Amino acid sequence: MNSTTPNPMPGPPEPRRSLLLRAGIGLVAAWLALVAAFRPSNEREWAADQAKLATATIDGESVRIHNVRNAFYRSTSDFDARWEEREYRLDRIESVWFIVEPFADWRGPAHTFLSFGFAGGEYVAISVEIRKERGESFSPWLGLLRQYELMYVIGDERDLIGLRANHRRDQVFLYPVRTTPAKMRALFVSMLERANALAAAPEFYNTLSNTCTSNIVDHIDLIAPGRLPFSFKTLLPAYSDDLAYDLGLIATDLPRDRYRAAHRINDLALRHASDPAFAAAIRSRAR
Repeated sequence: MNSTTPNPMPGPPEPRRSLLLRAGIGLVAAWLALVAAFRPSNEREWAADQAKLATATIDGESVRIHNVRNAFYRSTSDFDARWEEREYRLDRIESVWFIVEPFADWRGPAHTFLSFGFAGGEYVAISVEIRKERGESFSPWLGLLRQYELMYVIGDERDLIGLRANHRRDQVFLYPVRTTPAKMRALFVSMLERANALAAAPEFYNTLSNTCTSNIVDHIDLIAPGRLPFSFKTLLPAYSDDLAYDLGLIATDLPRDRYRAAHRINDLALRHASDPAFAAAIRSRAR
């Protein structure tokens, strides 16, 4: 007599929560795969103030910078974008300045950039930024998902500092950097070469690993390896001036509880917005 094995009893149906979890994981995996397939490009419909990439030609001591931005602002959304060619001499670099622009209600998020001073009172600022497409705005979350290209904006201080202090009305802190002329020059050249590299091979911005502050850290490490230790103060760059102060990079004799207020330049930037000596005026308080 043939015996048959009874069919096993069917198990209970998979819980709804488990199905939803699997579906969610699948959607996230599909999205990450799609994001990984994105490729950076310099050919998009860019915002008017970021339409052109700055590049530099270095010939011995002479530097010619193409597409130096010198926009005229009536407001953050109403401006005339202007681009210039400027020439500088590496052997005339006299100073480096560190600028911090906190832009949130809590101390943490901030934009940071550098400016270089030359004999005769000339200054040129270099700001690492997302390159926005038309109608686009910054989101730190999208910055993790390969949604923005990276660019080096090289511009006049009245543009890059005035925009932030006088039109965005963010706090702006301007700090003289303590370093040697040789390192000032090396830092400037390093940033120009990075701008050239991005014009040739675009990269994505990343909120954690490829930002305004992380790029500054990389440039400093190139000229002084190991100078800047890993710190949450570079991940939350509104604290980056405290780190620079503690490392002796800010040229000031003021105590720690007073140095920030002494280098806030908003009132000076507003008072001297149309002054031909804007750069000198915003430094009248630096010490």
